[in-house]
Amino acid sequence: MSSTGPAVILIGPPGSGKSTVGPLLAAQLNTGFLDTDDEVEAVARKPVGDIFVEDGEPAFRALERPVVERALGYQGVVALGSGAVLDQQTQRLLAGQQVVYLETGFTEVAKRVGLNKARIPVPGNPRGRLRAMLEERLPLYASLAGGTVRTDDLDPEEIAGRIAAMTGITAAGSGR
Repeated sequence: MSSTGPAVILIGPPGSGKSTVGPLLAAQLNTGFLDTDDEVEAVARKPVGDIFVEDGEPAFRALERPVVERALGYQGVVALGSGAVLDQQTQRLLAGQQVVYLETGFTEVAKRVGLNKARIPVPGNPRGRLRAMLEERLPLYASLAGGTVRTDDLDPEEIAGRIAAMTGITAAGSGR
């Protein structure tokens, strides 16, 4: 594994499986796992959802920025929060890293984050906001990743196995 950064950095939309696949991949590679959303929660001493509701997205992003920067020095598997890629400094830091995009279709994302019910389109519609968020972020995920794994119809172990095979990283760290 790289001595200058994470073995693998997972990016993708909410519900793509980063927090589930990451520990499985880390176990396959015999390394550790770090989730930047968990780290932000530890710093803020409250859940990500509460930070967004109580303090707003700008406050969350301000907490997230230094957490992501530190995480990119971590030697294991790192899962970035879905919006971390919006930050231009983070985009620069990801250059040259082993970044894998967990590509997940809208229907699957909506199901995984609990928005699988069709809703009447109204201002503030959660499904509409999710679709707009994905339209903004999907091109970033694709452009920042060195590899992509389509997660629809795969179980987390299969996804982790595909990432390990794609990256060529082994538990001993050879192949990279």
